[in-house]
Amino acid sequence: MFDNFKAVTLTYKTAPVEIREKVALGEKQARQLLQRLKDTLGISEALVVSTCNRTEVYYSSPSPMGKEVIGQLCLETNQLQVHEILPYFVIIDSHQAAVEHLFRVSIGLESRVIGDLQISHQMKMAYQWAADEGMAGPFLHRLMHTIFFTNKRVVQETTFRDGAASVSYAAVEMMEELTADIPSPAALVIGLGQIGSDVVRNLKESRFKKVWLANRTGSKAETLAQETGFEVIDFACWQEYLPLADVVISAVVKATPLIQPEHLSKVKSKGMYLFDLAVPRSIDPQVEQLPHCSVYNIDHINSRAYEAIQRRIAAIPHVERIIAQSMQEFENWTREMVVSPVINKLKNMLEQIRKEEIARYMKHLSTEEREKVEQITKNIMQKIIKLPVLQLKAACKRGQAETLADVLQDLFNLEKVPIQS
Repeated sequence: MFDNFKAVTLTYKTAPVEIREKVALGEKQARQLLQRLKDTLGISEALVVSTCNRTEVYYSSPSPMGKEVIGQLCLETNQLQVHEILPYFVIIDSHQAAVEHLFRVSIGLESRVIGDLQISHQMKMAYQWAADEGMAGPFLHRLMHTIFFTNKRVVQETTFRDGAASVSYAAVEMMEELTADIPSPAALVIGLGQIGSDVVRNLKESRFKKVWLANRTGSKAETLAQETGFEVIDFACWQEYLPLADVVISAVVKATPLIQPEHLSKVKSKGMYLFDLAVPRSIDPQVEQLPHCSVYNIDHINSRAYEAIQRRIAAIPHVERIIAQSMQEFENWTREMVVSPVINKLKNMLEQIRKEEIARYMKHLSTEEREKVEQITKNIMQKIIKLPVLQLKAACKRGQAETLADVLQDLFNLEKVPIQS
């Protein structure tokens, strides 16, 4: 049970967005899929991860069940047949490869934006769902906590998570720095295409609590507002909100710039930071000449993001060394878990012998004498079992634990001893 980890994975590397969106799972569907895996396939431990860039299922099973797992995913999404989606999946039946893949995904090495800050939260949510649905056993609990600890080491010991490596992250990071002296900064976002929407989602995790959303397609703005809790305004009224905003983000793509110098005549007294995230530019270049306006375009933000990416790339070897160390420690634990039943049986056998022997004499002893006998015999038992346990753990690290475990089983006839916790 501790060396049967497997995975099926579909990502941006193997499938276009048109396919990824058909197998994307919300929380309710992910939880339901976990139950399907339990009830239909008899899987007792599983993790379902679904983001805009990947849908993956990790599971423990003594035999490969990749196609069956994908089949249950298809039933849950009701979008594609197995034969249609199968070519886009990578099936990982190797225990070691599946563990390593989960480490790399969780740390951000496999993200489209390397070192993606969101993936850590997404993995924690996936783990929470598995735990809530009773699909996280001793193996998965230990694995996920090892990964979370590894992620902390990566943050503390490397530059892998330094800076913002995507345009939307970099833009929001700059906004927070520029408005650091403003107690409750407000933002106006005009245009909710891909980059505008990404900025809004990142603003949700920022200091900006007052954010207005303006978009030509009102339904898209309403959907994003429900997700983030921000306020939708009529696109025709965006100029009215300029004086109220400390930061304006314009991501509207049109032939001529949307924001002109005359639109900013009412903000002279307070000043403003403007972010132009469109190509062609949606803020007239003349706005940069206004003394009360600071304009940052896509090149400024790309440069900042590029620098962060370079730092992250340079940190990859260090990150991989940390992962290798964590994986080795985890592998040592899994090997010890394989032989733990033998250790428990040996302890139980010795404890039974101890209890039977001292029971013959206890009735003739005083309370004080009984306590002393209990303590002495327990100490003797602990010293007797200490060396075999240490030898077994050492054998685990050498990959020889099974041989020594078999010797102990035969030597003490442990097959007949029940396993107790």
